[in-house]
Amino acid sequence: MRLQYILIPAALVSLIAASAWSEETDRYKLEKSTNGYVRMDTQTGAMSICEERAGQLVCKMAADERAAFQDEVDRLQTSMKAMDERVTRLENSLSARLESKLPSEEDFNKTMSYMERFLRGFMGIVKDMEKDDGAQLNSQKT
Repeated sequence: MRLQYILIPAALVSLIAASAWSEETDRYKLEKSTNGYVRMDTQTGAMSICEERAGQLVCKMAADERAAFQDEVDRLQTSMKAMDERVTRLENSLSARLESKLPSEEDFNKTMSYMERFLRGFMGIVKDMEKDDGAQLNSQKT
């Protein structure tokens, strides 16, 4: 009974692995040419020129694909440079705006002085009210 709990998942895993391996091996087609082989990627249509060297197959992209690849690399590099410049401009602009909106040290100290005077006055009013309440309670008791 327990053996089937092990065998069934193992069989499923092996089927999935075999399917993935089959897809990978069917992805490329090799055709013999006069100078070696032509390898075609059946998923993308990309073609490579392959030669046999020292018992190994060495493949290079076809010339037109190499040019397209280089064009894409150049386009992406230009795009990245433009993004870097934009980020730098935005960062500089943001920091300049933040710095211009922050109060000076003098303004900050003046504001703190106003707040301190306000709170001292408010606490004085609260103490006066407490004294008045205490006096009223004492006069009512007698």
